[in-house]
Amino acid sequence: MAEAVLAPRIGLLRHALRLEALTIAWNVLEAAIAITAGILAGSIALVGFGLDSVIETVAAVALYWRLRAELTGTDGPELERVERRALQVVGFTFLVLAAYILYEAGSTLWFREAPEPSPVGLVLASLSLIIMPLLAFAKLRAGRRLESRALIADSKETFVCSYLSFALLLGLGANAAFGAWWADPVAALLMLPWVVKEGLEAIRGDCDD
Repeated sequence: MAEAVLAPRIGLLRHALRLEALTIAWNVLEAAIAITAGILAGSIALVGFGLDSVIETVAAVALYWRLRAELTGTDGPELERVERRALQVVGFTFLVLAAYILYEAGSTLWFREAPEPSPVGLVLASLSLIIMPLLAFAKLRAGRRLESRALIADSKETFVCSYLSFALLLGLGANAAFGAWWADPVAALLMLPWVVKEGLEAIRGDCDD
């Protein structure tokens, strides 16, 4: 009977692990391409986009560790400790992401730095805008079913990365079409209060869905 009850949860854990593995793989690839292309094109925005992927990778690794711990038999108070630790790591990466957004957007507005045109950047941001929301929704559903605050918080960070992909595309498009070089940083700054709020809530452990 106990095995029959645990079987659905084990299946969910394995599904969530696959989602985190996909998140890690995509973000490592995205970071490598974005940072390399950004350096070659002299695009600060594209390099920053790659650094955002590095931050998201850290959060995904923390969640992989938490899910793997439960799947290998960790339970009770020890599992709750692992859950809290993973949630705090995700909260910390939210705050690092907020600092990155503030610095990147603030310096762009201060120095009036128009985003550099980059075909690689456009393709990468477009793919990210398709892949990341799908991963975010899937992780959110899994987090709710597993009642994992850490996985729910991680799904929200994936949504942030999706939004930043949109902001990058908006900035490149608006600059090319209307000369609106400020569209990208303004769009990113609009999300800053929510990012800080989510980070603080995750660190305190009172994150909800």
